[in-house]
Amino acid sequence: MARRSPALFAWLLCGTLDIVYAAVSSVVQGGTVSSMLHAVASGPFGDDARAWGIGGDIAGLATHYAIMGAMVATWFFVARRWTALTTWPWWLTGTIYGLILYVIMNGIVLPLRFGSPFPPNDLVKGAIALFPHIFFVGWPLAWLTRKDAR
Repeated sequence: MARRSPALFAWLLCGTLDIVYAAVSSVVQGGTVSSMLHAVASGPFGDDARAWGIGGDIAGLATHYAIMGAMVATWFFVARRWTALTTWPWWLTGTIYGLILYVIMNGIVLPLRFGSPFPPNDLVKGAIALFPHIFFVGWPLAWLTRKDAR
């Protein structure tokens, strides 16, 4: 599948890595996977999505993969037009892209929708939120693109 459709493979891989990280992180922090998915669904669907039961879980998962689809599609769009993304070291371009995604999500999207402060009040939580953007999205995308470009 990776050779036929690298973007589809990247979308499924990055989306799954990121949502598993979010699920584990939610449970470790004392929450539930369902409440995390409802919170994701509440972004586009409003706070009522938190009470949707399994429908909120499905909406949250769909929202997550839709956002990931946009992140992956943007990477592939730019990588096919700007060769530096495939010739520079994958760890560097992946880190830069992860940082960009973090700033967009935490500096624009979440403050506009939920009023979250940016930079975050708790810098440790901010660094923890940065981790999946780099390691589960930026790095796999950069590595897969570099491998695909050969």
